[in-house]
Amino acid sequence: MIIAIAGGHGQIALRLARILTDRGHDVISVVRNPDHVDDVRATGARPAVCDLESATAAELAGHLTGADAVVFAAGAGPASGAARKDSVDRAGAALLADAAESVGARRYVLVSSMGAGAEPPAGTDETFAAYLRAKTAAEEDLRRRDLDWTVLRPGGLTDDAGADRVRLQPDVPRGQVPRDDVALVLAHLLEEPRTAGQVLELVAGDWPAEAAVADLVRDHGTGDADDLGTAPATGPSDPVSP
Repeated sequence: MIIAIAGGHGQIALRLARILTDRGHDVISVVRNPDHVDDVRATGARPAVCDLESATAAELAGHLTGADAVVFAAGAGPASGAARKDSVDRAGAALLADAAESVGARRYVLVSSMGAGAEPPAGTDETFAAYLRAKTAAEEDLRRRDLDWTVLRPGGLTDDAGADRVRLQPDVPRGQVPRDDVALVLAHLLEEPRTAGQVLELVAGDWPAEAAVADLVRDHGTGDADDLGTAPATGPSDPVSP
């Protein structure tokens, strides 16, 4: 497949590009900063420089020619304010969907966040609440589109070495997950089209990523999955920059 990753210099995106190119996929990594081109090339991906906050859908689509699938892995970053949560995490995701539709790339995998899909609880930090609202709006926009979409909501992201042991279901207890394992799950989701139409939560658990994805679709995408292990019960659970 030809797979385009928006937010291609993000920590998850760089890991994902390396996994996908190692598996023989042709990867286009979209980055905002030209200084990041060499890091993208080191993963085996093809860099494309395009600022999601200023580009039009047509401009972005020009970098996606031939793509079969897209991944939104961009984020405004933990130091950004509420305005950029909206312009990147919401509007950027919608821009990628517009561009994907225009080039005929039907498969769309959105990296969202655990906690999205509902109003943030009272007392949530204002900036983090804006992040969750932006992710919720991005999910709602995507679900209205005629695309083969999958939404992945990871728990708290860590830089621990991946163990390839996850819990992946529509609803899981809050917990953490290594970025390595998020990237691995994304690769399996991209390669399994029967996960389209599912909103999935992800934390560390007991199942290999490939088996966890296969279990979700063994009944032809009904979402009737067995319990996939136990998530960690301790540690911070708020996601940080992908």
